[in-house]
Amino acid sequence: MAARPVSRMLQRVLRSSVRSCSSGAPVTQHRPGEPSQTAVEELSRRRQFLREHAAPFSAFLTDSFGRQHSYLRISLTEKCNLRCQYCMPEEGVPLTPKADLLTTEEILTLARLFVKEGVDKIRLTGGEPLIRPDVVDIVAQLHRLEGLRTIGITTNGINLARLLPQLQKAGLSAINISLDTLVPAKFEFIVRRKGFHKVMEGIHKAIELGYSPVKVNCVVMRGLNEDELLDFVALTEGLPLDVRFIEYMPFDGNKWNFKKMVSYKEMLDTLRQQWPELEKLPEEESSTAKAFKVPGFRGQVSFITSMSEHFCGTCNRLRITADGNLKVCLFGNSEVSLRDHLRAGASEEELLQIIGAAVGRKKRQHAEIKTESQAKWGDRGICSKQNKTTQKKNQMKWR
Repeated sequence: MAARPVSRMLQRVLRSSVRSCSSGAPVTQHRPGEPSQTAVEELSRRRQFLREHAAPFSAFLTDSFGRQHSYLRISLTEKCNLRCQYCMPEEGVPLTPKADLLTTEEILTLARLFVKEGVDKIRLTGGEPLIRPDVVDIVAQLHRLEGLRTIGITTNGINLARLLPQLQKAGLSAINISLDTLVPAKFEFIVRRKGFHKVMEGIHKAIELGYSPVKVNCVVMRGLNEDELLDFVALTEGLPLDVRFIEYMPFDGNKWNFKKMVSYKEMLDTLRQQWPELEKLPEEESSTAKAFKVPGFRGQVSFITSMSEHFCGTCNRLRITADGNLKVCLFGNSEVSLRDHLRAGASEEELLQIIGAAVGRKKRQHAEIKTESQAKWGDRGICSKQNKTTQKKNQMKWR
C-alpha cells in the first residue's frame, strides 16, 4: 500500500533545500543506520548526569507525587481565526471581557515568577497566539529571563510565515503547527475557514529558517482524516518534521464521540503495514509523545496517546489561561485565579503559596481519562462497516 501523491504546495516544500537547525535544547536523536541501543545508552548517561548535577527543585512546583513542573503553557488569547470542528462549535465560544484578561505585564510578571522557581520551558498558546498584536514583544521579554531555555509556540500557522522572522529574532526556539489534512478542500471543512496554503507557507518558512524539528500536530478522526496517515509520514522522508498524531479528545462543544477516536495502536498498525521497519525512539521521561522513525527518513512521527494510554504519571506541565487561571491538569476543572491575587496586590511570596497549594492538590490521574484496558474498544467494531462506508464517501468527496 503506497502513500498517495500530495498537493502541489507540499511537492514544492519537499523540493526545497533546508538548513539544519541550531535552535532548542540539545536532544539525543537516533540517526539513520545507527543502532537504537546506542541512542538509548546516550540518553541514559544524559539523565544520570542531570540527576547528579541538578539543583534542588522548587517545593512550590512539586506536587505530592514528586512530579516537578518545569514546563508552563501560557494562553495569550481566547480568540482564534479558525473554527476547528474538534475544538469549538461553529458559532465560536463566549469570550471573556478584555478587562478580565491578563495584561502583557501580568503575563510577564507570572512568567518571571515561575522561571525563578525552576520552569525552564514556556509554550505560548491560545486561542491562536499569533493574533495577539504584541506576541513578538512578549517573546522578546521572555527571552531575557535567566534560566528559561526554551520558548515555544503552538499555532494554526495562518499568520506564521509573516511573523516568524521577527519571532525568531526575538528568541522563539520551538514551533508546533496544527495541520489535520493535506487536502485543501478537507482543510476548509475541518476548520470552517480558508487558509491551507498559508499554513503550508508557514511550515516552509519554519524549515527555511532552520527550525528542526518542526512539529506538526494532526488530530486524527475516524471517517475524516485517518486515511491520510501514510501521506503525513511520507513527508518526514526528506523534511525535518516531527509529525505528531493526536488521539481525538473530548472538549466542551466539539461533539466528541468515542467512535470517532482512532487509537495509537491502530494508527501504529497502519503505519507498520507500509513501513514494517518503523522503529521506536528513546524519549525523555516527561515526554507526552511516543516517537518512531522510519530508518533513513530525515524526520520522525510521534503519537500523543491522551485517551488510550495517559501520561499523568510523568506530567510536568502547568497552564495559565488567558484570563489568569492556573490549571494543574488539562482535563481537570480545578482552577485558581492568579489574576485576582495579582490585582489585589499579592506579594511574590503570597503568590508562591497560592501556586504551591494548587500544585499540591494535583491528582495522580484525572478520573475522566480512561486507559485502553478500561475503555470499551469492542464498541468500535459495531460501526466498522459504517465507518468504512463513511471513509470511502469522504475520500471521493475530498479527492
